[in-house]
Amino acid sequence: MANYLKIAVAGSGKTQSIVEHCASLQKDYRALVVTFTQNNQAELRNRIAKDAGDHSGILVMGWFMFLLRDFARPFLPFKFTGERIHGFNFDGRPYRMAKGLRRFLDQSGSAYACELARLSHELVEASHGALLRRLECIYDLILIDEIQDLSSHDWEIIDILLNSSLEVRMVGDIRQAVLSTNPRSPKNKKYAYADALKWFREREVRGILNVSYCTTTWRCHPKIAEFSDTIFNSSWSFPPTESVNKRITDHDGVFLLRQEHVQEYVDRFRPKCLRDSANSGKAFDLNYTNFRLAKGTSCKRVLIVPTAGIRQFLQSGIYLNPIPAAKFYVAVTRAEQSVAIVVDNPGQSRLPYWKPK
Repeated sequence: MANYLKIAVAGSGKTQSIVEHCASLQKDYRALVVTFTQNNQAELRNRIAKDAGDHSGILVMGWFMFLLRDFARPFLPFKFTGERIHGFNFDGRPYRMAKGLRRFLDQSGSAYACELARLSHELVEASHGALLRRLECIYDLILIDEIQDLSSHDWEIIDILLNSSLEVRMVGDIRQAVLSTNPRSPKNKKYAYADALKWFREREVRGILNVSYCTTTWRCHPKIAEFSDTIFNSSWSFPPTESVNKRITDHDGVFLLRQEHVQEYVDRFRPKCLRDSANSGKAFDLNYTNFRLAKGTSCKRVLIVPTAGIRQFLQSGIYLNPIPAAKFYVAVTRAEQSVAIVVDNPGQSRLPYWKPK
């Protein structure tokens, strides 16, 4: 089987595993590394240049650029004779009832990001196999990082790749599914965000995808890793996280924090302060980062201003829905040594309170 997915926990070194795989390839191997966010693209380029700079056949690009370069631009005339793509429209959307070319391109000829995967999928069929044969000639391996960020018609593209002669390797963490290439599309909605795990397991059953798990975190203290495993219920069947963070400080683990002690806690430990959105945490004058924007970062300590759903989860054990659970997981696992969650009423929670001496 030439298709692989590695589901790796936060802090496991997912990006580094891609870099190491690229470095292990033969020098003439033609590999494409694809990811969604610009920050991750820049990180991959820098690391691959450092550790596999002598491999001239490795190319890093974003997901939308991959669809533009290898699907839409060269093969648009197969569906719309004589037409060309002149740019990329990230924020715009076609009119609701738009059909034909106007469904996919704006008046200036720029491709809508939200319709690019659908267009690319339709071009595969319109090209009568030429598009896929071209991909198989250009690349030996396609390696996709942060696979959980894909959505909608993207899954149709991945299905095509999995059934090609290409080797496809994917890396991601379903529990960190807080971003999306097309969050408003109804296509494949049942596989959105953390529910992408269903899509992967269906392909595993069909025998076209080999799914493995990396459960070791180098970042999170054992108590943080243990708590992070409780955020998703057992029906998800995630294996337990093993921490190899052996550092000991004067404040390690996961704690509850009363509002009256927030400022003293911040003054003493200087944690990264996280909240769900700009509407959260207004009671405190803190330098916040939103949960989603914290993805991909790490710090020694974290303070979390919880949503009502997170408070309910802590107080009564009622699990969050997949998207808010993923955002909470991202927030918790940014921390190396300690997590403090602002809650006055502990309810049934067994987490200890931090109190000033």
